[in-house]
Amino acid sequence: MILPSKHISEEQSLLGVGAVLLYCLEQPQTVTSLWDKVRDDPSVGTYERFVLALDLLHITGVINLSQGMIQREAS
Repeated sequence: MILPSKHISEEQSLLGVGAVLLYCLEQPQTVTSLWDKVRDDPSVGTYERFVLALDLLHITGVINLSQGMIQREAS
């Protein structure tokens, strides 16, 4: 479910959902505003997948949550 495979397309994997989130995360924003932007994207699908993708991005150090705002980590 995290990575695409023979049976899971890139759009259905959490890595694909994370790419959608990063694309929409051009500037710091709240979880709610990011959810409002991506909720209609078919690859995100459900709020559960949205939260799992956020967790994946946070665990890998790609995003950071500070003072209620999600932002990309500087590379």
